[in-house]
Amino acid sequence: MPDDGPDPLPDPSALPWPVPGFRRAVVHAPLAGPFVVGPTTAVRTAPELTAAAATWKRQTEDATGLTLGWETDDARDDRPTVSFVLDATVAPGGYTLRTGADAVVVTASDVAGAHAGAQTLRQLAGPRAFRRAPVDGTPLTVPGGLSANDDPAHEWRGVLLDVARHFLPKHDVLRFVELAAAHHLNVVQLHLTDDQGWRFESRRYPRLTEVGSWRRESGVGTWRAGVFDGRPHGGFYTQDDLREVVAHARAHGVTVVPEIDVPGHVEAAVAAYPELGTRKQPHEVRTTWGISTEVLDPSEETLAFFRDVLDEVMDVFDAPYVALGGDEVPIALWRANPDIVRRAADLGLDDVADLHGSFLGSLARHVVAGGRRPVVWDEAFRPGHDTLPRETVVTAWRGWTVGLQAMAAGHDVVMAPEQAVYLDHRAGDGPDEPVPVGFLHTLRDVHRFEPLPAGALAEAGVTDPGALPGKLLGAQAELWTEHLDSARRLDYAAFPRLAAFADVVWTGQPVDERDTDAFVERLERDHLPRLAAVGVEFRPLAGPHPWQTRPGVAGHPRDLAAELAAGGFGGVGGWVEDSSGVRTNEVGG
Repeated sequence: MPDDGPDPLPDPSALPWPVPGFRRAVVHAPLAGPFVVGPTTAVRTAPELTAAAATWKRQTEDATGLTLGWETDDARDDRPTVSFVLDATVAPGGYTLRTGADAVVVTASDVAGAHAGAQTLRQLAGPRAFRRAPVDGTPLTVPGGLSANDDPAHEWRGVLLDVARHFLPKHDVLRFVELAAAHHLNVVQLHLTDDQGWRFESRRYPRLTEVGSWRRESGVGTWRAGVFDGRPHGGFYTQDDLREVVAHARAHGVTVVPEIDVPGHVEAAVAAYPELGTRKQPHEVRTTWGISTEVLDPSEETLAFFRDVLDEVMDVFDAPYVALGGDEVPIALWRANPDIVRRAADLGLDDVADLHGSFLGSLARHVVAGGRRPVVWDEAFRPGHDTLPRETVVTAWRGWTVGLQAMAAGHDVVMAPEQAVYLDHRAGDGPDEPVPVGFLHTLRDVHRFEPLPAGALAEAGVTDPGALPGKLLGAQAELWTEHLDSARRLDYAAFPRLAAFADVVWTGQPVDERDTDAFVERLERDHLPRLAAVGVEFRPLAGPHPWQTRPGVAGHPRDLAAELAAGGFGGVGGWVEDSSGVRTNEVGG
């Protein structure tokens, strides 16, 4: 890992911040003396910006061992100050930053912008600012004479963390939230339930965790190899655990969006309550990956069950969004069940497949009635057969086209295409890449990601996406954990590619204006030492360390160019109904 050593003053014409990259020009006066964080330094804040100021103060006190002064008024004295100032003229979510030898001022119109400014200020102080305790007597300094204006290109700058496939202990979830915030990401979607595990404590239905939170063993590598570890795996979060995660995230400017995946990806729930399943048979929590044919019985009784669960979820999470899944729902068992076929007819549906949208539409309306906005994967939206309330946000993971179709139908959209921002997919094509599944997404590939590429717009016949009734909220990277079975493996898959994604969704620069070479240079020089200081076991730019490899564990690489040639911008993954009933992917939503 790079040594964090003494912190040289940066050249202000090449600011050492790989994330976020400034969209607006950074201007600077002749380099003033540095601002030194010392025993007399005070933090001043407008009351509305207290959360951001308090987080910066706490992190800085940890790194320095100091106790900084704290004021929430306009008291003036001769002490060096770091001030968080409220100014309604600053763009929402943005900030201005001014540094001098005696004062640093972060100005924002809202707490989101203040959080962004606080994180940039922390970056300016160098790797030492990312440690939990002082390592020597060198003071923390911020370069003086800097002046910058910055605001985000996208409202939703998200990352999905899958804790269902492999459980991540609470302290690692808290740490991941901090890392997301450090990269100016403001949404963490927590994938809490799937075939392989149920992680949300339901007090009304306790068997969901008593039975559904653990499995007897896990697949190792691709499910095609048929290799298992023979070791039980499990864990779940109590409601108080999750309230703690939510509060911790809020203190760092991050919204945690819970996901309860229905009506597919439900084997853990069906193992706990077999009456929820289509076959009504005893079942076990799934031990392998891929897409399961087990789906919920789309009955009124099942809907009532999940309305109860969602009420508990909405009581624990304060996010304005609740994710309902809706992806990869094989309907073979529905078609084979006369009662379900009859139920579809009684509801006036043209086909039993329409129960997918009917079921999700009912739960989405329940979420809306609870004062939240539903979020679904793009299979839940069917052009021409849209049963979702307009408040529903569609996350486009199979490709860009369906996202544009959802925007045309009036839904807000988050772009999260598997072809570009699934970070559990392989980061390199060398022989040492651990469990090489999915598409090749190098660091440079991720930095070239565009939420709305020109080719997708042309293919969809859209000339002005801003004129569509739905809007692009932003973008989201995904970290599915079939093959990420520890915090160390998660670090390897996420970083530094998540830094590249964060740079893209903050700056919003088109591909032809991005200087990826300069980004990589700044990343290696300035940001990897920060990650090392905070303890992230990132993937080295030259390839994995020996201990990061997984010799003998089989992957399943996919050819992105070939699949794009076959599917274009319209999509490459998911389940489709065909003669075999199910088509499976290596990883999925």
